[in-house]
Amino acid sequence: MEKQVFKFLAKVNKLLLPSYTKKQLDLAKATKLQMAIIGWKWFVTKNALD
Repeated sequence: MEKQVFKFLAKVNKLLLPSYTKKQLDLAKATKLQMAIIGWKWFVTKNALD
């Protein structure tokens, strides 16, 4: 059940949140908001794959 929620969140993230790898964002120059988005996407992806 929980895994399905994270898979749904991963699809929503892909649609709504920006992709910083396509923009070639330098992590050293990322703002706090960008780092928070990266962290959220990582958390959701990690839990969706487990």
